[in-house]
Amino acid sequence: MADTLHLSADPVDLTAALVDVPSVSGDEAELADLVERSLREQAPHLEVVRSGNSVLARTNLGRAERVVFAGHLDTVPINDNMPSRREGDVLHGCGTVDMKGGDAVMLHLAATLTEPRHDLTFVFYDCEEIEASRNGLGRVERDLPEWLRGGLAIVCEPSNGVVEAGCQGTIRVEVRTTGTRAHTARGWMGVNAVHAMGEVLRRLEAHVTRVVEIDGCTYREGLQAVKITGGVAGNVVPDECVLTVNHRFAPDRSPAEAEAHLREVFEGFDLVVTDFAAGALPGLSAPVAKELVAATGGTPVGKLGWTDVARFAALGIPAVNFGPGDPTLAHTQQENVPVGQITNCADVLRRFLA
Repeated sequence: MADTLHLSADPVDLTAALVDVPSVSGDEAELADLVERSLREQAPHLEVVRSGNSVLARTNLGRAERVVFAGHLDTVPINDNMPSRREGDVLHGCGTVDMKGGDAVMLHLAATLTEPRHDLTFVFYDCEEIEASRNGLGRVERDLPEWLRGGLAIVCEPSNGVVEAGCQGTIRVEVRTTGTRAHTARGWMGVNAVHAMGEVLRRLEAHVTRVVEIDGCTYREGLQAVKITGGVAGNVVPDECVLTVNHRFAPDRSPAEAEAHLREVFEGFDLVVTDFAAGALPGLSAPVAKELVAATGGTPVGKLGWTDVARFAALGIPAVNFGPGDPTLAHTQQENVPVGQITNCADVLRRFLA
């Protein structure tokens, strides 16, 4: 591994250098050390602090507004897709999409924008790809809350180089049916819980997806069965069946409202909420958000999925996703990013901030 990253170099080359340092969730220390050391050596205009395996840097220029950038350093497990390789105008490798391309853009801007029009904060955090309780952004929120304050947060997750505003909320529930065990040779003496789940599945199949437009962004909700368990043995009528359902809901609904909707859909059945996360409204009416949209020259779209923009929204900070890479390639062995998207994202953000 190199002793330092060349932060002022082409962000495409910087992306490749980041990809070539393994940083699977929980094992980010080596990359965090490298990022911290490079920022301290090459960006003396920034205040730099360390929180676990998260690295934070910011300007203190007394500007009227502050923009917070956030990007996670970790990746999903490597799948025969390291080291990085470049084929023509495409860079391949674990993390090129999710989200070392975005991290490279952030690092490049952190080092080279010494007089931005807004004060800037850069948060490079750990453990985003695993359970929420270990997410480094949550630790920063608890221990260094002032580092997350600003008029706009930009999470540089892959968005195909367009502004993806807000995000959907998510809730998972278990729908349970019960019955009575019996020998299958005398099945009429029992009650089959798996058969009883048929009505739940019919309701799911008949459910009409809600489509919502907020601030010009369209959010399409989803309601899907994702797991089913039931059965005791090959000759026993099952007395329990559990269906896990995931609901992705538009950000105009709270988790409580989403739960109420599910209880209406599955009225008459036992339902237990197992986990949930609130969504985030687009926040595009904020003046600094309008500046970003103008700099992109494109039309924002709604984020169909959950990202850490929701953490900023919960703090009352408008937040968007903006970064290079196709999110449908995230977590795949074929992860790759057109180098032009990395360059364009850096150019757009420089135009927005310079």
